[in-house]
Amino acid sequence: MEATRELRVLAVPDCPNLPLLLRRLARVLPAGAAPVPVQVVTNEADAARCGMHGSPTLLVDGEDPFAPPGAATGVACRIYRSTDGRVEGAPDIDQLRAVLG
Repeated sequence: MEATRELRVLAVPDCPNLPLLLRRLARVLPAGAAPVPVQVVTNEADAARCGMHGSPTLLVDGEDPFAPPGAATGVACRIYRSTDGRVEGAPDIDQLRAVLG
């Protein structure tokens, strides 16, 4: 992963998929990397301001690499389709590696 990349996770309170995303990020990031900060988002205005397209959202340099163009922001659960077609609550390891290098 490039050293200049800023990572941040956006999530609603008690998001059931947040631990899954954080575990997967820990597997992809270099050993000794700082934990990815998590920002809790509780309302639609903050979701729009932060660029949260559902919970959890991973931002890379302030952008959501998994959101399709024109995707609506919002305070809701988010579903990701894995590389093998499964529906999951977070991007899979291969998807994270592709985004983070």
